[in-house]
Amino acid sequence: MHNYQPSKTLLKERNILVTGAGSGIGQAAARAFADHGATVILLGRHEGRLEETYDAIESAGGPTPAMISFDLEKAPANDYYALGESLYEEFGVLHGLLHNAAQLALLSRIDDYDFETWQKVIQVNLTAPFLLTQACLPLLRKAEDASILFTSDERGRKGKAYWGAYGVSKFGIEGLMQTLADELENSHIRVNSIAPCPTRTSLRAWAYPGENPLSHPLPDTLMGSYLYLMGPDSNQVNGEAMTALPERSEQST
Repeated sequence: MHNYQPSKTLLKERNILVTGAGSGIGQAAARAFADHGATVILLGRHEGRLEETYDAIESAGGPTPAMISFDLEKAPANDYYALGESLYEEFGVLHGLLHNAAQLALLSRIDDYDFETWQKVIQVNLTAPFLLTQACLPLLRKAEDASILFTSDERGRKGKAYWGAYGVSKFGIEGLMQTLADELENSHIRVNSIAPCPTRTSLRAWAYPGENPLSHPLPDTLMGSYLYLMGPDSNQVNGEAMTALPERSEQST
């Protein structure tokens, strides 16, 4: 998968929903998917950031994307199912779903972690992906082959002090991925997770304010892994927890 060279038409005529598409890895993934032929459905809380991604895709000559302003933290369950219905009416089928939106909120000992923050982080990082997956499964089942991909984190594979609800939610994402992969094993839907290496994102900068952000690769350099797991070349890969590394030529970026 490392240094994967995808066809330029890898995702042609595919509809792919990306959460957290307004910045960071989500924005990079949305642009990469569109650059390889997909019609990307951009979902996020901040409409202005989604518009930036939308404009970048159009400027690059990609298929015209769709844009959905949606608050994963505050939306009730019924709004997720209504979203699934509206996607069905507009697109009829989904070929891919990238769960990328995440919230960190704070770093704290469990002793001091307040309940409200715990609930908010778990909602955005774990409960929302569950609800959105459930709402989108009927559309994914209509595709000849489909991919559900979760952006995970090394903190969801090995726990570390002070990462609180964020770390726990990412462990939950790994469990959700494995459960779905097993349930869908004999279907045409594959389910995997991908943990990016340390990357130049706002979440990373907030968590590690003492780091030099330029020491980490840009999100764009990790997109070979995302394209592989989202596209049909990975149609035999299911239930895998993978790591995204930068392309060798970009490691010094």
